[in-house]
Amino acid sequence: MAGEPAEGLFVIAEGSVRAFRTGMDGREQVIHVERAVTTIAEVPVFDNGDYPSTVAAEEPALLLFIRKGDIRSACIQHPELALTAAKVLAARLRRCAELVESLSLREVGQRVAKLFLDEAAARGVKTAAGVRFDQKLTHNQLAARIGTVREVVTRAIMRLQVQGLVEADGKKITIPDAEALRAYADAE
Repeated sequence: MAGEPAEGLFVIAEGSVRAFRTGMDGREQVIHVERAVTTIAEVPVFDNGDYPSTVAAEEPALLLFIRKGDIRSACIQHPELALTAAKVLAARLRRCAELVESLSLREVGQRVAKLFLDEAAARGVKTAAGVRFDQKLTHNQLAARIGTVREVVTRAIMRLQVQGLVEADGKKITIPDAEALRAYADAE
Protein backbone atom coordinates (compact mmCIF):
# COMPACT_ATOMS: atom_id res chain seq x y z
CA MET A 1 0.00 0.00 0.00
CA ALA A 2 1.17 3.52 -0.77
CA GLY A 3 2.75 5.13 2.27
CA GLU A 4 3.55 1.90 4.11
CA PRO A 5 7.12 1.35 5.25
CA ALA A 6 9.00 -0.57 2.58
CA GLU A 7 10.70 -3.76 3.63
CA GLY A 8 11.84 -4.87 0.18
CA LEU A 9 10.78 -5.45 -3.39
CA PHE A 10 8.71 -8.04 -5.19
CA VAL A 11 9.49 -10.21 -8.19
CA ILE A 12 6.48 -10.89 -10.38
CA ALA A 13 6.97 -14.55 -11.23
CA GLU A 14 3.56 -15.06 -12.88
CA GLY A 15 0.69 -12.82 -13.93
CA SER A 16 0.57 -9.04 -13.88
CA VAL A 17 0.03 -6.24 -11.38
CA ARG A 18 -0.85 -2.56 -11.54
CA ALA A 19 0.73 0.19 -9.46
CA PHE A 20 -1.66 3.03 -8.72
CA ARG A 21 -2.47 5.99 -6.50
CA THR A 22 -5.93 6.81 -5.19
CA GLY A 23 -7.20 10.39 -5.06
CA MET A 24 -9.21 12.01 -2.31
CA ASP A 25 -12.35 11.33 -4.35
CA GLY A 26 -11.55 7.60 -4.46
CA ARG A 27 -10.59 7.62 -8.13
CA GLU A 28 -7.65 5.46 -9.09
CA GLN A 29 -4.80 6.58 -11.37
CA VAL A 30 -2.73 3.72 -12.71
CA ILE A 31 0.96 4.63 -12.76
CA HIS A 32 2.17 1.51 -14.52
CA VAL A 33 1.36 -2.14 -15.15
CA GLU A 34 4.04 -4.80 -14.87
CA ARG A 35 3.97 -8.36 -16.15
CA ALA A 36 6.04 -11.41 -15.27
CA VAL A 37 9.03 -11.62 -15.09
CA THR A 38 10.05 -8.28 -13.59
CA THR A 39 10.18 -6.48 -10.26
CA ILE A 40 7.97 -3.97 -8.50
CA ALA A 41 8.56 -1.57 -5.59
CA GLU A 42 12.26 -1.00 -6.26
CA VAL A 43 12.31 2.73 -5.45
CA PRO A 44 12.17 2.44 -1.65
CA VAL A 45 14.92 -0.17 -1.70
CA PHE A 46 17.27 2.55 -2.88
CA ASP A 47 15.83 5.72 -1.30
CA ASN A 48 14.72 4.29 2.07
CA GLY A 49 11.27 5.80 1.64
CA ASP A 50 7.83 4.27 1.92
CA TYR A 51 6.12 2.40 -0.90
CA PRO A 52 5.22 5.12 -3.44
CA SER A 53 2.10 3.41 -4.80
CA THR A 54 -0.39 0.69 -4.04
CA VAL A 55 -0.08 -2.51 -6.08
CA ALA A 56 -2.87 -4.94 -6.93
CA ALA A 57 -3.05 -8.02 -9.13
CA GLU A 58 -4.53 -7.51 -12.60
CA GLU A 59 -4.91 -11.28 -12.97
CA PRO A 60 -3.87 -14.27 -10.88
CA ALA A 61 -0.26 -13.58 -9.99
CA LEU A 62 2.63 -15.12 -8.07
CA LEU A 63 5.00 -12.64 -6.42
CA LEU A 64 8.20 -13.36 -4.57
CA PHE A 65 9.52 -11.02 -1.85
CA ILE A 66 13.18 -10.02 -1.44
CA ARG A 67 14.23 -8.03 1.61
CA LYS A 68 15.78 -4.60 1.14
CA GLY A 69 19.02 -5.55 2.91
CA ASP A 70 19.48 -8.61 0.70
CA ILE A 71 19.06 -6.50 -2.45
CA ARG A 72 21.57 -3.91 -1.24
CA SER A 73 24.12 -6.57 -0.31
CA ALA A 74 23.72 -8.22 -3.71
CA CYS A 75 24.24 -4.86 -5.45
CA ILE A 76 27.46 -4.26 -3.50
CA GLN A 77 28.76 -7.73 -4.30
CA HIS A 78 27.61 -7.62 -7.94
CA PRO A 79 27.74 -4.03 -9.30
CA GLU A 80 26.20 -5.16 -12.60
CA LEU A 81 23.01 -5.84 -10.62
CA ALA A 82 22.96 -2.20 -9.48
CA LEU A 83 23.37 -1.07 -13.09
CA THR A 84 20.48 -3.31 -14.14
CA ALA A 85 18.34 -1.85 -11.35
CA ALA A 86 19.24 1.66 -12.51
CA LYS A 87 18.20 0.71 -16.05
CA VAL A 88 14.82 -0.59 -14.80
CA LEU A 89 14.25 2.57 -12.75
CA ALA A 90 15.23 4.78 -15.70
CA ALA A 91 12.74 2.98 -17.95
CA ARG A 92 10.00 3.47 -15.35
CA LEU A 93 10.89 7.16 -15.04
CA ARG A 94 10.56 7.54 -18.81
CA ARG A 95 7.13 5.87 -18.72
CA CYS A 96 6.04 8.17 -15.90
CA ALA A 97 7.19 11.19 -17.94
CA GLU A 98 5.13 9.85 -20.87
CA LEU A 99 2.13 9.45 -18.54
CA VAL A 100 2.45 13.06 -17.35
CA GLU A 101 2.71 14.23 -20.97
CA SER A 102 -0.30 12.17 -21.98
CA LEU A 103 -2.45 13.38 -19.08
CA SER A 104 -1.58 17.01 -19.62
CA LEU A 105 -1.26 17.28 -23.40
CA ARG A 106 -3.46 14.57 -24.96
CA GLU A 107 -7.22 14.37 -25.33
CA VAL A 108 -8.98 11.33 -23.85
CA GLY A 109 -9.65 9.85 -27.30
CA GLN A 110 -5.94 10.04 -28.09
CA ARG A 111 -5.12 8.31 -24.81
CA VAL A 112 -7.63 5.53 -25.55
CA ALA A 113 -6.14 5.16 -29.03
CA LYS A 114 -2.61 4.86 -27.59
CA LEU A 115 -3.75 2.28 -25.03
CA PHE A 116 -5.49 0.26 -27.76
CA LEU A 117 -2.34 0.40 -29.92
CA ASP A 118 -0.27 -0.84 -26.98
CA GLU A 119 -2.72 -3.67 -26.28
CA ALA A 120 -2.77 -4.63 -29.97
CA ALA A 121 1.04 -4.71 -30.05
CA ALA A 122 1.16 -6.88 -26.92
CA ARG A 123 -1.73 -9.27 -27.57
CA GLY A 124 -3.19 -8.53 -30.99
CA VAL A 125 -3.71 -10.98 -33.81
CA LYS A 126 -3.59 -9.89 -37.45
CA THR A 127 -6.78 -10.69 -39.33
CA ALA A 128 -8.18 -9.70 -42.73
CA ALA A 129 -10.13 -6.93 -40.96
CA GLY A 130 -7.08 -5.55 -39.12
CA VAL A 131 -5.44 -6.22 -35.77
CA ARG A 132 -7.84 -7.77 -33.25
CA PHE A 133 -7.48 -8.24 -29.50
CA ASP A 134 -9.71 -9.01 -26.56
CA GLN A 135 -10.10 -5.98 -24.30
CA LYS A 136 -9.87 -7.46 -20.83
CA LEU A 137 -10.31 -4.16 -18.98
CA THR A 138 -13.64 -2.66 -18.00
CA HIS A 139 -14.34 0.95 -18.91
CA ASN A 140 -13.63 1.86 -15.26
CA GLN A 141 -10.24 0.15 -15.50
CA LEU A 142 -9.51 1.86 -18.82
CA ALA A 143 -10.39 5.19 -17.21
CA ALA A 144 -7.98 4.52 -14.32
CA ARG A 145 -5.21 3.75 -16.82
CA ILE A 146 -5.63 6.97 -18.77
CA GLY A 147 -6.67 9.41 -16.05
CA THR A 148 -10.35 10.02 -16.65
CA VAL A 149 -13.77 8.57 -15.77
CA ARG A 150 -15.81 5.72 -17.25
CA GLU A 151 -18.38 7.89 -19.00
CA VAL A 152 -15.70 9.82 -20.89
CA VAL A 153 -13.97 6.59 -21.94
CA THR A 154 -17.25 5.22 -23.29
CA ARG A 155 -17.85 8.39 -25.33
CA ALA A 156 -14.26 8.37 -26.61
CA ILE A 157 -14.55 4.75 -27.81
CA MET A 158 -17.84 5.57 -29.53
CA ARG A 159 -16.16 8.52 -31.32
CA LEU A 160 -13.28 6.28 -32.43
CA GLN A 161 -15.85 3.87 -33.85
CA VAL A 162 -17.77 6.61 -35.67
CA GLN A 163 -14.48 7.82 -37.18
CA GLY A 164 -13.75 4.26 -38.36
CA LEU A 165 -10.52 4.06 -36.34
CA VAL A 166 -11.65 1.09 -34.24
CA GLU A 167 -14.39 -1.50 -34.32
CA ALA A 168 -15.76 -2.75 -31.01
CA ASP A 169 -17.81 -5.92 -30.76
CA GLY A 170 -18.32 -6.42 -27.05
CA LYS A 171 -14.85 -7.09 -25.66
CA LYS A 172 -13.32 -7.70 -29.11
CA ILE A 173 -11.53 -4.65 -30.49
CA THR A 174 -10.36 -4.46 -34.09
CA ILE A 175 -8.03 -1.78 -35.41
CA PRO A 176 -8.62 -1.71 -39.18
CA ASP A 177 -5.70 0.64 -39.90
CA ALA A 178 -3.07 0.86 -37.15
CA GLU A 179 -1.23 3.71 -38.89
CA ALA A 180 -4.39 5.83 -39.05
CA LEU A 181 -5.05 5.18 -35.34
CA ARG A 182 -1.41 6.01 -34.53
CA ALA A 183 -1.67 9.28 -36.50
CA TYR A 184 -4.77 10.16 -34.48
CA ALA A 185 -3.08 9.24 -31.17
CA ASP A 186 -0.01 11.32 -31.99
CA ALA A 187 -1.78 14.36 -33.47
CA GLU A 188 -0.75 17.68 -31.92
